[in-house]
Amino acid sequence: MFQTIIEPRVSETDGVGHINNTTIPIWLEGGRNQLFTFFNPDLSFQNWKMIILKTTVEYKAQIYYGKQVEIKCWIKRIGNSSLELYEEIWQEGKLTVQATTIYVNYNVQENKSEVIPDEIRRELEKHMYEENEGTP
Repeated sequence: MFQTIIEPRVSETDGVGHINNTTIPIWLEGGRNQLFTFFNPDLSFQNWKMIILKTTVEYKAQIYYGKQVEIKCWIKRIGNSSLELYEEIWQEGKLTVQATTIYVNYNVQENKSEVIPDEIRRELEKHMYEENEGTP
């Protein structure tokens, strides 16, 4: 599992007083930074490999400014050239967001997907999601 702590900003708070739903995909992406280094160790955009295909977000509870949030990210499934993530956002011990995201290992210069190399696959397998792992 990858874990990232985020401090909600005032600018992310909407008129209803909670963190705006449009902020959540950005936070989820921030929780994937360690994952990105497997595919792009130097984080160079010239050789960027991770292309997002789909994200599904389910809002479970409101998130508020002034209290840290924890982003948790696991690998749910590894395919030949794609992988599915399972992600959660927690605030004060409460599950606030569940998400799944699918990425493909993609060669931008050649405009095609590529097989996930074995050495990256082995690293990904260390972060596999196990049922009931996300609950405290």
